[in-house]
Parts: sequence; C-alpha cells; structure tokens
Amino acid sequence: MGLGLWFRTGLLMAVLTGLLMAIGYAFGGPNVAFMMFLFSMVFNFITYWYSDRIVLSWYRARIVDEFEAPELYAIVRKLAENAGLPMPRVAIIPSETPNAFATGRDPKHAVVAVTTGLLRILDRDELEGVIGHELTHIKNRDMLIGTFAAALAGAIVQLAYWARWIAIFGGFGRDEDDAGNVLTAILIAVLAPI
Repeated sequence: MGLGLWFRTGLLMAVLTGLLMAIGYAFGGPNVAFMMFLFSMVFNFITYWYSDRIVLSWYRARIVDEFEAPELYAIVRKLAENAGLPMPRVAIIPSETPNAFATGRDPKHAVVAVTTGLLRILDRDELEGVIGHELTHIKNRDMLIGTFAAALAGAIVQLAYWARWIAIFGGFGRDEDDAGNVLTAILIAVLAPI
C-alpha cells in the first residue's frame, strides 16, 4: 500500500474517531466521549479486516462460482489477468437497480459485485466496461477508502437514528444541561443524513 493510501485511510479513521468522540462528549461529557473512542477503535478494526463481508451483507450479495455465473466469472477472470491482478471473488446482488462495485481491503481480498438488474440490461461488451472500471478500483487500491466511507456513513446514520429516538422519548433528565443534549440530538438527527 502506498504512503498516500495509508494517509487517506488513517485520516478517515481519525475523522470517524473524532466525530464519534465529539458526539459522545455532546451527549454525556468526557466519560461518554471515552466510550465512543473505544467504540470507534473496535469499529475501525472490524471495518478494516471485515469490510468486504460487511458491505456484501448490506446488499445481500451472494458469492458465486464459475458454474453459477459462467459468463460473468469469465469476464472478471479475463480482465483480472489482463490487469495483472489476482482473481477477485465474484458476487451477485439480488436487485433490479443496475449497479456494480468492488470492495475489500486489498487485491488479495477483493470482491467484484454486480446486481441482477445490471446483468439483465447490459450486453457482454458493456459488462466488460463496467467490470474493467471496478477492477481499476482494485488495482489502484481505492476500494478500501470507499468501503470505509460507506461504513462511516452507516455509523453516522445509525447515530442519527439513535439521536432521533432520544430526542423523541427524552432519554435525558430534566436539568438545564440536558436541554442542550436534546437540542444536540435533534441537530444530529437532522444533519447526519445530509
């Protein structure tokens, strides 16, 4: 991995950690901020080592072999060999929305996933173009950043979801400091999805 990729990945992890600590501090002070620090360390570790599995499970993707999807597998194999890459795993997503993506932490742990909708509407040449594009993400090793960004977005949305319920049901006490926490929860619930 090049120095630039290590820097970008580290910066993204630091941003996630800082964001979670700031939210924790806003809700509960230094103790909650420290708990969020510990949570983010575990989250960063899991995201780095298991990012491909996490993303594939979000999309309900299924890893296929060359007997289940012979044409797709042959395209991926040919293009990976031409690019000098190890053969990535191939997955199919049960969705009619045309989409494809690459995920994983490095070329040895890469997955190329395509939706059934994409397979249905593209001919072989078009599919080769899409798969070739995804393999460039693998070759340039930028899929890890994309996976971290997706995980970060998921964490923020989850925090917004929790904040919304805290604001609705008043998960805080009745003193003046807690009124600020409720406002913070409302702001997080509104701004995080944006």
